[in-house]
Amino acid sequence: CAVDVLDLERTEQAYDENTPILRTRLHDRHGGCVEVIDFAPRFMHYGRVFCPMMLVRQVRRVHGVPRVRLVVRPAASTGQVRRGTTTGSHHIRYVDGLPVLRLTTDASVSAIVEERAFVLEDSVTLLFGPDESVQGAPRDVGDQFLRETALYWHEWVRSLAIPFEWQRDVIRAAVTLQLNAVEDTGAIVAAVTTSIPESREGGRTWDYRYCWLRDGFMVVNALNRLGATRTMERFLGYIVNLVANSRDGALHPVYGISGRERLDEHVVTALTGYRGIGPVRFGNQAYAQAQHDVYGAAILAATHVFFDRRLVRSHDASLFMRLEALGDRAAALYDQPDAGLWELRGRSAVHTHSAVMCWAGCDRLARIAGHLQLPDREAHWRATADRMHGVISERAWNPDLNSFTSVFDGAALDASLLLLEEVGFVRADDPRYAGTVAAVERTLRRGDFVFRYVDEDDFGRPENAFVICTFWYINALVAMGRRAEARRLFENLLSCRTALGLFAEHIDVETREQWGNFVQTYSMVGLINSAVRLSKRWDEAF
Repeated sequence: CAVDVLDLERTEQAYDENTPILRTRLHDRHGGCVEVIDFAPRFMHYGRVFCPMMLVRQVRRVHGVPRVRLVVRPAASTGQVRRGTTTGSHHIRYVDGLPVLRLTTDASVSAIVEERAFVLEDSVTLLFGPDESVQGAPRDVGDQFLRETALYWHEWVRSLAIPFEWQRDVIRAAVTLQLNAVEDTGAIVAAVTTSIPESREGGRTWDYRYCWLRDGFMVVNALNRLGATRTMERFLGYIVNLVANSRDGALHPVYGISGRERLDEHVVTALTGYRGIGPVRFGNQAYAQAQHDVYGAAILAATHVFFDRRLVRSHDASLFMRLEALGDRAAALYDQPDAGLWELRGRSAVHTHSAVMCWAGCDRLARIAGHLQLPDREAHWRATADRMHGVISERAWNPDLNSFTSVFDGAALDASLLLLEEVGFVRADDPRYAGTVAAVERTLRRGDFVFRYVDEDDFGRPENAFVICTFWYINALVAMGRRAEARRLFENLLSCRTALGLFAEHIDVETREQWGNFVQTYSMVGLINSAVRLSKRWDEAF
């Protein structure tokens, strides 16, 4: 639903404090002003989270005599506008296509159908969702849902453990992360959009409306640092269910929000794409790729279940047995070619990041076995991890570069090497890590930003910096004691967000324009993790 204010002059927009409730003010040239309040209802009801598939838009006159036009053109999944409608006294049903949708409103139904402008004298409410009748007057329902939703978010934010510095930034990132979590299953999507291009050049357009297991490690760490245990536990439950349903421990890199495995990719030719840059894709063929790091990522995420006393499923020996199947896969595949975390479609290699994540999975299995007092299994997994560590240290190290490399026996670098300290493969004071960070600075840093890699891939050379990679670099600097430089880079990166404090996936290092799917979970998680590392402690703050 678009709210067109006739003779529009300027706009301003902001979230209500500590909520995702968005207020937009539209000023016309004649002194009129309209406020638009947008939100999705979410609050506790009958002891559980009530979050219907509904969008609420309230359009209020602030002052003057503004004229507005309400344009509602819901589209089918193939991109065509739904033309077939039926109307009632206070609703419009959009009936061609599934599901049937309903707009319930106290505005003039005919004015909406005919897209006719009218003078906004007070306020109107629009409730948009599935074809279900609304119990109550639209304005009363909208007002109640607004109050309850604001209360829910205020209570949720109040429960967070946030760093002393950058509080508003971390809260906005946390709220956004929660919005990307699926209440029904616990999955957390990479983004809520598809096919926003990574750069002005076409081709790099992907559907991110799915859950990548590799995100699990970083996401769970961020949720744990924030104390958002319910969201963390539900996400862990989603991962545990994927593990339980896997065949002999085989995992896909990415799943649907319900746990669906097949995500067959196709191009929607009826849609031209963001700024006319295509193609627009539904589905993601990466689900069928070999990406061996997924086994380590799943184990690292699930490790919290055994050590965090706040979680219901602690000390679960049966879960450990399921994770061992993943460990067997990791040990067998760590030195085998795959597509890597950057999901290269035209080539495969033995990627260092994949190997290290497989090692990390086996290392954590040894720690879990020790925690569960299973000495035989601890010895097995410790020996396995040590053997893998030795091979990786030899095959992924390039003495001529004084750096680890992105693939075994290679000479190129990628930003995932910055994570070697994060996952415990090397210590921050290890000269090999210092050499690797220096090599990343020489090859991948452009100004204050870090590229994921600079070599050509299936679509040429990457044009824009990857947001999460710059956060990884900041974290590496903190680990090495270069805090002042890290703080400067962090502040600079924060300045690149949208006016509402949000990140996409990529940044143009020249214009600082954001590109890629939006809002990007990985980017917001990076903000949280870096802020926690950099901030003064609360006991140092006063």
